[in-house]
Amino acid sequence: MQTYVLAGGCFWCLDAVYRNLKGVHEVESGYTGGDTANPNYELVCTGRTGHAEAVAVTFDETVIPGEVILDAFFTLHDPTQLNRQGADVGTQYRSAMFYTSDEQKQVFEAARDRASDWWDGGLVTEISPLGTWYPAEDYHQDFFAKNPGQGYCMAVARPKVLKVRKKFQEYAL
Repeated sequence: MQTYVLAGGCFWCLDAVYRNLKGVHEVESGYTGGDTANPNYELVCTGRTGHAEAVAVTFDETVIPGEVILDAFFTLHDPTQLNRQGADVGTQYRSAMFYTSDEQKQVFEAARDRASDWWDGGLVTEISPLGTWYPAEDYHQDFFAKNPGQGYCMAVARPKVLKVRKKFQEYAL
């Protein structure tokens, strides 16, 4: 098993996309990359904690390659938008990859290089060492499945799930 910690806008979208891929065993929404201890959603939303909304995606590489996990990441969000994704604005919505080893850093850099061929403009995705991971509140975990009719889920998360499902059909549930 391998775990990647990724941030690309609201964690509800990333959580929803990764839970719909074969070989993904766990997705946990949380906060990382900041300097405030024990942050909660309300604090992170202020943009003053330095934390990003992120997901920790644990997957079986014998079922789904790490490259697919990362290519899906660069498909589901716009890595050219600095500190935002659509209407979600602030450093908490930044594009970021948090590594746990030098090997993982190299894998992330290679994925960012691949993705730069797909996007016009420069990618702003940061690649940083993983600091302390703070799990998000329970109501954020698997939010899309629990709230499929919620406005944000219908307007923002669902199209991302469908986009990734179409592009990576062989891994879609």
